[in-house]
Amino acid sequence: MKAVILAAGMGTRLGTLIPKPLTSLKDEKTILDHQIDMLREVVGIHNIIVIVGYKKELVMEKVPDVTFVYNNAYAQNNTGKSLLTALRKVDDDVIWTNGDVFFGPEAVALFKNAEYSSMLVNAEKCSDEEIKYTLNDSGNIVALSKENQNGEGEAVGVNFVKKADLPNFIAELEGLGRQEYFEKAMENLVQRGEMVLKPVYLGDVYCREIDFPEDLEAVQHYLKENDIEL
Repeated sequence: MKAVILAAGMGTRLGTLIPKPLTSLKDEKTILDHQIDMLREVVGIHNIIVIVGYKKELVMEKVPDVTFVYNNAYAQNNTGKSLLTALRKVDDDVIWTNGDVFFGPEAVALFKNAEYSSMLVNAEKCSDEEIKYTLNDSGNIVALSKENQNGEGEAVGVNFVKKADLPNFIAELEGLGRQEYFEKAMENLVQRGEMVLKPVYLGDVYCREIDFPEDLEAVQHYLKENDIEL
């Protein structure tokens, strides 16, 4: 299995001048440091690909042992085209995460025995800015977007695609516009019946996307309150 971290964007909503994955969580341990620690336990350090773009040198100096892929159009591309730059180099089951998601080892372990392509979700009410999913009667994801008006919860930014689905997924990403999210490609495939996409529920497992300063404060509070060392 391979793992991909989307770390090319500028992350302006957090209000810093550094790439968002380099934001410190606790004792100088960054979001990216923590993600790599979690993923290396599953795939090994040399099977982790980090997509870089904005101030790429800072990221590359921070975590030199992984494989890097450069998204040279990071200012124009959204997550669909950015993810594509890495998946063209993958021929295996792949797990990937947005570069601003905090998750523990329990979250990654939820994919361990996945038989189908899957995404980590919660079953909570979420804002208009979040990617929301809807299920069919078989419990498969059939709709997936910010605009989804019948969302049953939020897709939290950690995803898994089986090797068998990868060629179709790559082809669908190639057909997306520059500003499309990778979730659009997944939605297109499931709506055409070309991929089965299962929800993997977080339950009590803590996972949070760090978009705004209040998200960062919430994660730092969680770490402190639970006396978690990174």
